[in-house]
Amino acid sequence: MLNALHNDALGKLILRLAVGGLLLFHGVSKLLNPGSIDWIGGMLEGYGLPAVLAYGVLIGELLAPIMAIVGWQTRLAGLLMAGNMLVAFLLVHTGELLMLNDNGGWQLELQGLFFFGALALIFLGSGRMAVRPD
Repeated sequence: MLNALHNDALGKLILRLAVGGLLLFHGVSKLLNPGSIDWIGGMLEGYGLPAVLAYGVLIGELLAPIMAIVGWQTRLAGLLMAGNMLVAFLLVHTGELLMLNDNGGWQLELQGLFFFGALALIFLGSGRMAVRPD
């Protein structure tokens, strides 16, 4: 019975669809609301970095999730998404790293799941159910 539930390729597909699909919503939101890119650019300028780097969020939240969903260059997509989440931690969420929410969970559990899911994709790759299996 347990052997019938052992399917690495399906598990990798589910992980790709979950991490890529859910992060893609954040990227589409930023694409449809250009003010959010300006807001990120302002934060970057506050750290002495050029505001144009804010467009990198579209790579990490649009391009990389699409790559992961279809299974093309999945390890690279995972790296881009994990890097995107690290920048989000540093720019926006540093003060929340050790905080709990009202339900007793980690304040950054969504961001943490995106980050660790992306790390898992780096190490696991796409699996067989992909445009370009690795």
